[in-house]
Order: sequence, then C-alpha cells, then structure tokens
Amino acid sequence: MAGRIRDEDIALVRERSPIADVVGEYLQLRNAGGGSLKGLCPFHDEKSPSFNVTPSRGLFYCFGCAEGGDVIAFVQKIEHLSFVEAIETLAGRAGIQLRYEQGGYVPRNEQGQRQRLVEAHRVAAQFYAEYLLAPPAQEARRFLSERGFTRADAEYFGVGCAPPGWEPLTTHLRQKGFTDEEIILAGLASQGRRGPYDKFRNRLMWPVREVTGEIVGFGARKLDPDGDGPKYLNTQETPIFKKGHLLYGLDLAKRDIARDRQAVVVEGYTDVMACHLAGVTTAVATCGTSFGSDHLKILRRMLLGRSEFGGAVVFTFDGDNAGRKAAIRAFAEEHGFAAETFVAVQPDGLDPCDLRVQQGDGAVRELVEARKPLYEFMIRNVIEGHDLDTPEGRMAALDSAAPIVASIRNAGVRKLYGVSLDRWLGIMDEDFVLRRVNRIAAGGRGRDQGQRSEPAQRSEESPSYDLADPAVRRERQALKIAVQYPTLAADFDALDADAFAVVQHRAIHELIMAQGGVGPVTDAQRWAATLREAAPNDAQRDFVTRLAVEPVEVYGELDEHYAKEILSTIKIHSINRQVANLKSRLGRLDPVAQADEYQRVFADLMAVEQQKRLMRERASGST
Repeated sequence: MAGRIRDEDIALVRERSPIADVVGEYLQLRNAGGGSLKGLCPFHDEKSPSFNVTPSRGLFYCFGCAEGGDVIAFVQKIEHLSFVEAIETLAGRAGIQLRYEQGGYVPRNEQGQRQRLVEAHRVAAQFYAEYLLAPPAQEARRFLSERGFTRADAEYFGVGCAPPGWEPLTTHLRQKGFTDEEIILAGLASQGRRGPYDKFRNRLMWPVREVTGEIVGFGARKLDPDGDGPKYLNTQETPIFKKGHLLYGLDLAKRDIARDRQAVVVEGYTDVMACHLAGVTTAVATCGTSFGSDHLKILRRMLLGRSEFGGAVVFTFDGDNAGRKAAIRAFAEEHGFAAETFVAVQPDGLDPCDLRVQQGDGAVRELVEARKPLYEFMIRNVIEGHDLDTPEGRMAALDSAAPIVASIRNAGVRKLYGVSLDRWLGIMDEDFVLRRVNRIAAGGRGRDQGQRSEPAQRSEESPSYDLADPAVRRERQALKIAVQYPTLAADFDALDADAFAVVQHRAIHELIMAQGGVGPVTDAQRWAATLREAAPNDAQRDFVTRLAVEPVEVYGELDEHYAKEILSTIKIHSINRQVANLKSRLGRLDPVAQADEYQRVFADLMAVEQQKRLMRERASGST
C-alpha cells in the first residue's frame, strides 16, 4: 500500500485548489465585504447565510454550526472522505500527480477507494459513448434521433449505450486494471453464480455527475421492450452514488442557476437535455427518486437561500394525474420554500422532450415562462374538486382551500392569495373569505374580535352566519324591505334565488315567491303574518319574525328610491358572482381541446356582462 503523501504535494494541492472555487462548486457565494464571501451552509439547514469563506486565508467557517477549516477539510466534510481521499480528489481536479514517501508515483491500484470508483465510472462512460457510435447501437441512435437529439447533443451530455452482452464492460474494466470487487462496489456489475456480470445491458446510458463533474453513476433506459428488467434502471446506492443527494444536469446548470436565480426541475434525463438545448439551461432532474428535502437544500445553496435573496424553483410535471400527484408531493416536501416555488404544467400532457419535438424550442421556453406559483396550483387543484356552479359547492371549496392559504407565513402574501381565492371561487366577498382564512391562520375556531353574529340556536342559522359580513347585511336588508315594505319592493320579484349567496336568505326568498311574490300584496300589515303561517318549520318562522321586526338600516326615511337601490345592488352582486364563476370556468377549460364548451361558456359570459352593463345604465338614468 502507498505510504504518506509528501508534504510538498499536499501544499501544492492547497495552492492549486482555491477555496472559493472549490466551495463555489457546491453553493452560491456572494460578496460579504472585507474580502470575505458568504453563502448558505451546506452542513446544516439555515434560512440566512452564516457560512463564510475567506479566500486570502484559504479558510471557511460557519457561524451557525461552527464547522470550519481549509479546502481539504471542506472536501472531507462535504464528500465524507478521509484526509488522504480528499487530497487525492483535489489533486485529480487540479491535475496533480501525487508522490508518496516510499518513493515513486502511487500505483493505480493503490489510489483511494473513492477515486478508484470514480475512475471506473469515467472509463465506463467512455466505453458506453464509444459503443453508441458502433453499428450494433443503431436502435439507441434511432431513439435519440426520434427525440430530436443529434450526435453532438449526445456527446455534450455524455450519452452512451451499453452492449447487450453479459460481460463486455466487466471485461473492459478488468483490462484497465480494475478488480472484480471494485467493479461490483461501483455498481457497474452484479455478482452472479459464475462471477460478475454487467449491471446495464442493451440500454441507453446517461452518466450521472456530481456537482463537481465527476461521474458517480448512470441512468439507463431499456431499448428492447421485451428485454429483462424495468424500463428505467439507475445505479443502486454505492459509496459514491447517493440518489437523494444528486440532481442530473446540475454540473451543467449550476452556474446559470446562480446567475438567473432559477432552477427548473423536470422528470427525466431526456427532459433535461431538451430543456438545455431549448435554452432553459437551469434544468435538472432527480435520479430515480422523488424530489426530496435534500434536493431542495442543494438548490437553496445554489440560489443563495430564501425569498429575501430572490430565486425560484420551477417544477414541470405532465398534465396527467401522475404529474398532479408529483406536484402535490413537491408541495408537501418543501412547504417552507413554497413562496419561491412554481409549477409549469403542459395542458396536453407533453413532457419537455416531446414538446420540443412537436412544437420546437420556443414552446419549451414558453412552458417555463408560463409557470404558476405552487400555492396557486395547489389552491386551484383543491377547488377544482368541487362544483363551483352552486353556492354549496363554492362554500365547500372555500373550506378545502382556506387551510392552504392560511398556511402561508407571509401575512401580505396570504392576504393576496385570499383575495385571489375569492375571485377564483366567484364568491365576490373578499372580507368574508379573508376572515375565514385568518381564523384558520390564527389557529382559533372562534370569531375575530369585534364581530357580531347571529345566535346559532336554530338549524336555519348556522355558525357561519356572520352579521359582520357586508354581504350578509346587504342581503338581510333587502329581505327586511321585502317583508316590512312590500309595496316599495316591486323589483324584488325580478330576483331569482341565486341572487342571494346566503343559504338562509335563499330559503326566505323561495318562501316569498311561493306566495306569489311581493307584487300582489295589498295588505302590508298582514304580509309578515302570511309568511309566518306559510313557513315550513320553526326556524324559518322565527327568521321571518326577526326580519319583520328589525329596523331597516337607512339614514332618514325609507322610500321607493332607496328600496330600489338596495335591490339593484343585490342583483349587481349576483351578476358579479355569475361573471366570476364563468371566468373561473373559462380558466379551467382548454380553448383548443374543449373548444365547444369554451365557446358556450364564453357566450354566456358575454350575455351576463351585457346584462350588467344594462343595469348600470338604468341605474345611472342613461336609458
């Protein structure tokens, strides 16, 4: 075994391994003043940078977790290497040939284990790349060509092809001086009864690199549909391949991620290739596993942290149920980072690779540019599971979506999403929605301070009936006019049940209309009693009684003009809800794939908008 590395070689490794450059391979560093650099610590999770690098001294130190040292200590810590392995790793990057105390250069078979495994992968990647150009690899080349990739593209990403035989790579690696134990430990071969056999056979091969560019594993796709094994096969966990800590394409994307403050997470190797070739050079993908918290930490360091530093992570998912589930998983995994997280979903279900083939590079860029905030995606995903055409459906959707909005930590952002939720649901009462959200955010089930509410003793008066809500007060005012002053409420009969958003109010409207409306009423004194007698239950009977005795809130004397104005307001708000509802439905329709339905809803929207304009013109006296 080789002896101690010479001191002068260790010194040379330090000299030719600038700490800012080495650390900068793993995280984004910014000027901190005084000749220091600062970034998010890679050794513990933090929200603001406390990891400092002083290039003039060749040292790093984290004020958060107290880790510190020189460039060798940094590589030891982040790569989990011994002192000797860290030096050998840095020497390999710097092109330095190490000498050992026993004399001479270290023999290949006496290098550190990690360097041996990395070297085996480098040789394997070269072997696969060369075989891709051989005549038997025609199917692999056809696969790439059909997906819009050229030979130059394959070379840029290092794509290769594994031969169909049982031992071609194993034999090749043996000839290069690697032992069977090393080949198996690297995950390039498996142990059979008759010895090692190639792990990857008759597959298209993508080399998976560390952020530093070292190849540590492979992702492989089966070329023969009838062949053995799964469609996609990845290197198993090895001493150098930890799939939860790797992102395919990060070595190519890291500088643009730091520059553009954006990372695009796609689902496959060909998607990464397609994105980069289309100009989205910040694309990365996981390696045979779901996107997890460790992947997020890697991207955070590249983006230099959270919202106060800018940066965005954009997930692209297929527009099918699997893609939707992937987005929900991402939300659950990195909820604390969601304020800077976006989702880009292609409605027709095309992934970036197929999208590039069918619609060109521009379509891939447009997909990413048309991203939606993850919060919006999650909220819309929840409310789409409800019937937004009915008041009951909208309230159920509000109850389902409000906890998501309430989970937003930033109060200002939470308020804006609450306003958007009101619009998406078509409730048209921001205060009502925001109060519901804020109650959940505060963690209490009671009402906000200062709110007055109706007693909830009867079934018709639910706990959500809130007199502090302007919409409730407005509708109640209209009902009081219709019950107490029917001769002033001629326009009431023109209102339909949907004009009232509150369930209890719709029930009273239906009760009034069942008696013929207010138009035929000749005895105003007897009218309330007539409604009480017709009420189907005690709850409605009691509600009519209160409507009949409560004062109508009006400055001065109630007249026909004021009554008309109140009833007109009810109608306007009803139309506004219809407009919002139709716009919400339009937003959920694909104008191409659902053209007929889209045109029908659009025509309904135009008709309601016209009705709204006519009402405003009448109110202003222009007609």
